[in-house]
Amino acid sequence: MDSTLIVGRLQQLGRHFPVTPINLEQTPIRVAVTGPAGAIGSFLCNFIAQGRMFGPYQKVILQLVELPAAEKLLKGLVMELNDGAYPLVHEIIPCTDAMAGFKDIDVAVLVGARPRGPGMERGDLLTANAKIFQAQGEALDKVAKKSVKVVVVGNPANTNALIASHFAPSIPKVNFTALTRLDQSRAESIMAEKLKCNVDDINNIYIWGNHSATQYPDTFHATVKGESLRKVVNDEKYLNVEFVSKVAKRGAEIISVMGKSSAASAASAACDHVHDLWYGTKAGQHVSMGVISDGNTYGVPAGIVYSFPMEIQKGGKWHIVNGLAVNDFSKEKMAKTAKELLDERKMALGF
Repeated sequence: MDSTLIVGRLQQLGRHFPVTPINLEQTPIRVAVTGPAGAIGSFLCNFIAQGRMFGPYQKVILQLVELPAAEKLLKGLVMELNDGAYPLVHEIIPCTDAMAGFKDIDVAVLVGARPRGPGMERGDLLTANAKIFQAQGEALDKVAKKSVKVVVVGNPANTNALIASHFAPSIPKVNFTALTRLDQSRAESIMAEKLKCNVDDINNIYIWGNHSATQYPDTFHATVKGESLRKVVNDEKYLNVEFVSKVAKRGAEIISVMGKSSAASAASAACDHVHDLWYGTKAGQHVSMGVISDGNTYGVPAGIVYSFPMEIQKGGKWHIVNGLAVNDFSKEKMAKTAKELLDERKMALGF
């Protein structure tokens, strides 16, 4: 397909890329991916190589960081990426050392995390991941560019992002974000299916709080084809109970059907997240993203990574959408997920 047609279609979907082809010899973007040999990571690497994250004209250097035990799988992934003959891939650097993998990077997508094992309590999971993300934060602090954009996908994503930031004090805290775009995408797809419309007809369903069962998908500001979504649906019980629960439990539902976790959809959401950090959001488009709260917005406590509705400028400068009316129902949901994040912070970092 002609590259101009590809760009046109991506722009229709709200993704901003230059219309005029750019010289592919421009400076490549260095992207680190942890856990690349896993299900999400392998999809993500191929999506990036195809231009799904930075567009069809931007070359990339893939710096892939895997555990030593997965080195053979990593080698196989690199072979497949090479066999894909992707013109956008300038270089692939596979490694098992974060210090090498994070060297001079522009973007880090932290996918690899300790999964919950049999008999593990949530506190055990948080403690195990605290060690992983402490080490990654320290490595980022030492060798990554200070302008690096860090996106945490590995769960528990919000608190893992907080941990990484805590141990990378020389990198601005605003550069650390957690993926809740997958939850937004799930909310949009569930609603589009119910209303029998396209997902791009639906705008501004917000995800507040944690990427967990306490998250709050807020429809009070959403529209469908420019009309109030809540008026179109006209079913308070569905919107306040069934829909909220369905979005929060969508990941578990997929596991129950497929016998494994979401992979391609998570990788797609990570691409959307980084794309918007790099190119910005279009006017009037609000996207969900976990960022470190300053304690001055919507009553959310300071010092936790909490998902808010965001507007983003080109280059990654973001701001929380302010002035939204928040009713008592929403306040209760938002406070519940904030409490969970405070509890997670205490379990992971001891404060």
